[in-house]
Amino acid sequence: MAVSGDITEVTCNHPDLGSFVFSPKANESSKYDLGGLVSNDDENGVDGSGAMIDQMNNTRWSFEVPVSWDPNNRQELESVSALQSSPKPGDWTFTHINGTVYNGLGKPVGKHTADGNTGTFTLKVSGGGKLKQI
Repeated sequence: MAVSGDITEVTCNHPDLGSFVFSPKANESSKYDLGGLVSNDDENGVDGSGAMIDQMNNTRWSFEVPVSWDPNNRQELESVSALQSSPKPGDWTFTHINGTVYNGLGKPVGKHTADGNTGTFTLKVSGGGKLKQI
């Protein structure tokens, strides 16, 4: 039986900035992209004889989930900004309610905009190599 549900915790251990914990919002979608080698989805990826041309590209892993934002006490948005500004990646873990934990070396990517009404923002983290289940 497959057990799905919430991400319970996101952590980052950074070599210069220290440790960070982010609290994902309950009952929200999370997105995993394990990264690694991917075959291009090109309908025209065939030669004149009809044989497939398999264009393979290396892609980075990514993970995305809405997290809570408490500007008074935890300052998650400022933490993400500091992590994103660093040239060094952090060691990230993503813990699922079913007990699985994924890990990857990476950093926050893209724009992170907090919603003052809901007290959340979407955290997106990405890195090289593959996102691995530990």
